Amino acid sequence: LLEAIRILEQGVASKEDIDACMQLGTGYPMGPLRLLDNVGLDQFHDLASSLHRLLKDQKFQPPTLLTELVNRGELGRKSGQGFYSWT
Repeated sequence: LLEAIRILEQGVASKEDIDACMQLGTGYPMGPLRLLDNVGLDQFHDLASSLHRLLKDQKFQPPTLLTELVNRGELGRKSGQGFYSWT
């Protein structure tokens, strides 16, 4: 999930392409960014932050994009906006 955000943040692929690749490539019912919007970006940010703090491993540091979305109150489906618009 963190790598999907990093791929988007780096401009390697669009959110739609990232989600489509995971759906088509793995058979998952939804892609990682849509899944995160459903879970709640704030919840996932808290989880990643806790893992980063406890394990002291950089791979768990929340990407800047995730932190920016959470700080703006764009928490995913529950706020109506996250990686996708949920109006």
